[in-house]
Amino acid sequence: FLFLSLPSVCFPSLLLHFTHCPLTFIILLKQANARTSILYLYLSFLSMLKRSSLALPVVTVPPHNVNKNTTTPMLCIIIVTILLLSLTQSLTVVMAVDRSKFRTCQQTSFCRRHREGRSTAAFDYALIPESIRFTTARGPAEALLSEQEPQNEEGEPQQDQGNDADTPMNQQHHGIHGSGYYAKIKRLLLRKDKDAAAAAADGQAVDKLDPYYRGIEPFFTATLVNQSPYSYWYGKDSESSEDLKLSIYLHDDGVTRMRITEDYHQSQASPSSSDPAFATPRWTSDELILNHGQFKAFPMEQVHVLDKVELEHLLAKANIDGGDDGNDDGDNTENYTAMRFGNLSFASPFTTTGTTSTTLEETSVLILVQFYPFAVHMWRYNMDTNNIQTDSPIVSFNSDQLMHFELRRTKEDGATEIKRQTESEVQSPSLTTQEDKHGGKEIVGYWEDGLAIYADGTREEKVQEEPSDAVGIDRDATSSVETKNNESTVEFHVDTDGMWEEKFGDFIDSKPFGPMSVGGDILFPQSKHLFGLPEHASSTLLKSTTGSGAHYKEPYRLYNLDVFEYELDETMSLYGEVPLIVSQSKISDTVGVFWFNPTEAFVDVKEVGNKEESIQTHWISESGVLDLFFLPGPSPQAVYEQYGRLTGHTPLPPMFSLGYHQCRWNYRDEADIFQVHEKFEELDYPYDVLWLDIEHTDGKRYFTWDSNLFPHPLFMQETLSNHGHKMVTIVDPHIKRDDNYYIHKEATAKGLYVKDKNGDKDYDGWCWPGSSSYLDFTDQMVRNWWATQFAYDKYKGSSSSLFTWNDMNEPSVFNGPEVSMQKDLRNLNGIEHREWHNLYGTLFHRSTSEGLIQRNADGNSRSFVLSRSFFAGSQRYGAIWTGDNQSSWDHLKISIPMLLSLNVGALSFVGADVGGFFGNPDAELMTRWMQAGAYQPFFRGHAHHDSKRREPWMFGDEWMRKMRNAAMARYALLPYWYNVFREANISGMPVMR
Repeated sequence: FLFLSLPSVCFPSLLLHFTHCPLTFIILLKQANARTSILYLYLSFLSMLKRSSLALPVVTVPPHNVNKNTTTPMLCIIIVTILLLSLTQSLTVVMAVDRSKFRTCQQTSFCRRHREGRSTAAFDYALIPESIRFTTARGPAEALLSEQEPQNEEGEPQQDQGNDADTPMNQQHHGIHGSGYYAKIKRLLLRKDKDAAAAAADGQAVDKLDPYYRGIEPFFTATLVNQSPYSYWYGKDSESSEDLKLSIYLHDDGVTRMRITEDYHQSQASPSSSDPAFATPRWTSDELILNHGQFKAFPMEQVHVLDKVELEHLLAKANIDGGDDGNDDGDNTENYTAMRFGNLSFASPFTTTGTTSTTLEETSVLILVQFYPFAVHMWRYNMDTNNIQTDSPIVSFNSDQLMHFELRRTKEDGATEIKRQTESEVQSPSLTTQEDKHGGKEIVGYWEDGLAIYADGTREEKVQEEPSDAVGIDRDATSSVETKNNESTVEFHVDTDGMWEEKFGDFIDSKPFGPMSVGGDILFPQSKHLFGLPEHASSTLLKSTTGSGAHYKEPYRLYNLDVFEYELDETMSLYGEVPLIVSQSKISDTVGVFWFNPTEAFVDVKEVGNKEESIQTHWISESGVLDLFFLPGPSPQAVYEQYGRLTGHTPLPPMFSLGYHQCRWNYRDEADIFQVHEKFEELDYPYDVLWLDIEHTDGKRYFTWDSNLFPHPLFMQETLSNHGHKMVTIVDPHIKRDDNYYIHKEATAKGLYVKDKNGDKDYDGWCWPGSSSYLDFTDQMVRNWWATQFAYDKYKGSSSSLFTWNDMNEPSVFNGPEVSMQKDLRNLNGIEHREWHNLYGTLFHRSTSEGLIQRNADGNSRSFVLSRSFFAGSQRYGAIWTGDNQSSWDHLKISIPMLLSLNVGALSFVGADVGGFFGNPDAELMTRWMQAGAYQPFFRGHAHHDSKRREPWMFGDEWMRKMRNAAMARYALLPYWYNVFREANISGMPVMR
């Protein structure tokens, strides 16, 4: 269009420019859309006119224009400008995420099936009282003796007969909870020592069946059974039932852990299958994430189990939806058990008033377990008044009966449940399919947005796919089928799409274990303020995603992804996640819930209640187990002390890392580094660290240097160090597949890479180096090996003043689904990628941090490692930043709530790229961002390689002085920053509040 519209006088100059500057064509081919291409053409054209009139004055043009060298460029500029004004009206929104690359809940089978109660008819859980076990035989049993019951000849409570042994457990109605419950409790608590020892031994044997669990012994265990007539196992036979194991763990600080797993006593998940994988415990990451060595159990002999009178008093006061024990005698106490334990305390030496530790000596925790429908509630209990502090619980699980747990089974077992899709409906993309899609063009690479780059210089076009319709339970529909609450009738349909194989774009998830998601609802009564669930480009306060007047249509997604040019006020995933929510309320004070599950998850937030406003959250995870930690508070300090014991505290960072960091992609060479350093010195502008991005390496081979651009790395580091400065180089997790590259050669020989879905070949993905392999950081051997690569004799050209930046560790794979790895890839132990995806960045971060410590013989040097991806516990390994933001006022504004949310997730050492990564800030935006960044924990300026140079002096003396004043204020406050980080190190309390 431009060529046809230009007058003939412009053609010779334009052609001459393209002849001398073929880079223009390359730039055009790399751009994400036509508008950007037009802008680049325009800028290149202006550059051409300048060059042709100044540097290239001899231009062949029509004779009548020979003497018009000055007016011709201006005429062309005016014409092109007018033409472009109509084509580039929306250039301000060019930087937008390509949504077709990322799934929504509607496009994700496990979320779509269970969201908004679509599957509730298939899951109806009851706790079986006869299955209850207590770890201890001692304690508050005397309180139960007031109840008289028959005794046997030995003076022990007589065994009740319970239910008809011939009735299959999965067909017994909730009326099984009969009057023998308190007799059962007495037998458990008053049994003789030999029986207690046997029970303890039995409990230990149960734990041995789950080799992945780490933590204290459970105080309470029981069996949950799914009684829904729509469950897969309902009515099949007397041998099989959809049983789950419930374990409750009581920590000495009041934290309560509730863990629900498949029953590993039996291979009930697939009794007809000979594959042992279906009978083995689900993989969990306790060993990798939890600070389990610091866990301490509350003394079990001091736990008080409430008797009937106490339960009656509690239930009379408690504001909960009562359960049904199946009896008509009006006595509802036998549908519950309750336990009271702990002394809530806050023992940090740092407080806002300057006082020492505060202990709430007379406050304990009360846990109420409801048998049918199964639910768990938590209160704080006032020992002075012998009563709960508030009528409503401070937190409840499954009060709306949204809990579900899909048991593993073979596809053959599921054949009776669903009508299988034929091979023609779902199949892996064949070579022919790929050729059709790409028009037979040769793919030579991929850009960060995941689109293919072809050998002819063109690139793949974006295609927007429409999400499929949801299928499930229509809560407004009616039929003759009765629901579990007997209050309404519904029509239930099983949503089979994507249960056994799932397609997204060109990728097929084979799902060898079928649907295996878990989920449940968590209610925060009398609370209107929830925080947490980082990372999202949204407000610190969690806003509603469902229900009347919901702010968002999509739930908060927790799945670590490299989101290129992310948008604001969105619930879509970004680079990391912490599945922690903190509630703040005038009535219930501060309480937290940690959903310990690293698989992909969606979380809905819903405002509920009429007079009493409350917030309900609904969590849906793709796999794993139900593992919840309830943090009773009651203050923010107490919550973070409790959470810090679970996942660890922020280490005290090295002092230099609290100063100003200067970075861009990329400083060209050693001369460029020295010029930047000398300018900072000349202007007396305080800074501590200069950074090098990926271009400093030899062809994106990490732990190497480009010998032409950085021939003397040790001299460069030493020169800066002599002036009190450090350097940081980037080291990403993708390893260039080059047999001459020593890292790849050794990793291949040792078998350290993630495998394909069959577990046979090393996975091959595409990232900055091109074809790449990815190390399996879930394996201790691999982490240890990686840490050794930072030794000075291995990382040639490194010194003690060189530190590390971990990027692209979600992990980012340009040609993978959602710019990441396929979920059915395997680690070295055969565990699918879906189980540990969200841990990858944290484990990479951890291994790098350990390497920087181990490289020093005395091991007494603090590490500094910046990571883009994270999970719960990442605070132990270094700093985090908010990724690829933009140079706009909106991104400056959103940086503050984003950083606050990260701190709610206990990630204290966090920051946003000052000035924005993409784009070009003007002087005022850059100055304001520098002023804001000076009061944020991690303080770094960074820029994309297409951005203009933006060191502080590039904006003129007046603006430079304002930015320098901000930086000097930061340095004047370093002792204060250091002290606040010390508080975070001791107490877990966030730095930015």
